[in-house]
Amino acid sequence: MIYTVTINDKQYEVEVEKGKANLIRTTPVATQAAPVVAAPQTAPAASVAAPATPADAIASGSRIDAPMPGTILSVKVAVGDKVKEGTLLVILEAMKMENEIYAPCDGTVAQILTTKGATVNTGDALVVIS
Repeated sequence: MIYTVTINDKQYEVEVEKGKANLIRTTPVATQAAPVVAAPQTAPAASVAAPATPADAIASGSRIDAPMPGTILSVKVAVGDKVKEGTLLVILEAMKMENEIYAPCDGTVAQILTTKGATVNTGDALVVIS
């Protein structure tokens, strides 16, 4: 019986017989939807590439990132709004405290990359100002 196992972005085809296993092929995996522990196959399968899902493109400009993980309580600006340095952009709740995220520069809101109620990690892009 032949199994396909994916571990750490590599796909292994393994033939298993009573009491032994032979590695048939190792293939790097570009993108992976979910880890596959073991998928039995009756015959070697043809290699089929998964369709690439393009990441959301981030507009050029000053990217304002989340300084810490938390939940977005509110977004105070809209795309196209003119902002000045110090304008309140987003309120982020972290550790039961409300943290206000301000514009670091003057400009126009080019993109909003979060929504109310979204959970963000440190470094996640929130807003882009051009």
